[in-house]
Amino acid sequence: MRAAATPASRGSDINGGSLTDARTSPLRVEYADISLRGGREENQDRVATAVAEHAALLLVIDGMGGHAEGERAAQVAQQVILEAFWHTPQPLFDPLGFLHLTLGRAHDEVVKLGLKLPLEHRPRATCAVCLVQKGAAYWAHIGDSRVYHLRHGNVVSRTRDHSHVELLLREGLITAEEAQTHPMRNFVECCLGGDPIMPDMTISRRRALRPGDVLLVCTDGLWSGVRDDAIASAVSSSDLTLRDALTGLAARAVAANGAGSDNTSVAALRWLGD
Repeated sequence: MRAAATPASRGSDINGGSLTDARTSPLRVEYADISLRGGREENQDRVATAVAEHAALLLVIDGMGGHAEGERAAQVAQQVILEAFWHTPQPLFDPLGFLHLTLGRAHDEVVKLGLKLPLEHRPRATCAVCLVQKGAAYWAHIGDSRVYHLRHGNVVSRTRDHSHVELLLREGLITAEEAQTHPMRNFVECCLGGDPIMPDMTISRRRALRPGDVLLVCTDGLWSGVRDDAIASAVSSSDLTLRDALTGLAARAVAANGAGSDNTSVAALRWLGD
């Protein structure tokens, strides 16, 4: 079974973001994704859910609007990652190796877009990707797009942004509340594209799943407007489908971030068990 992997609609807004309906696959998972333009003139995010018989992939890519052709960078990176997933036998023999090699390949392709431009103007993007197979999850990220592992309304684990603000937070020099409004919160220290040198990437170890666990990937447009505990609570509600939970979260984030809100994209998968 192959699900649609949906790029963010160029003109999407709070009432018209791209959305893949939640449904059930042979993996026994429920999944959905949404992308909203927010207050920006264009949507430079890309979001995808790709579900096959023995493996699933969640992906968000955030084209960096401060650089030329951020949208194109996101599109190229998405294409590389999804094609790699669909052309790799599943379940994947080496999920962590797949993540490392595929993100490296995506970086190389985005770098090619800007080789003739000054370094500061080259296309760039952040990304987060999560693989699910055989009762476990594996994930990787570059920049400040995030992966969350959620269980019973709590955050089991989440990725740590490649940013100066995240470093200050880990060192205890600022609080979580201060991080939300810090003037450098949107500055990342590594990304896809730009410098040809391979960027730092963080790759998880194998994470065993329990029935009801949710894996969620999102761009900074979501987490900058909705706290981690609110994200965990929303997707764990028994009153909402995953589709409805993501729709509500994205709308809340856009509203919280005001007229200049960023593109806001999120994809999630609920593991229903073996």
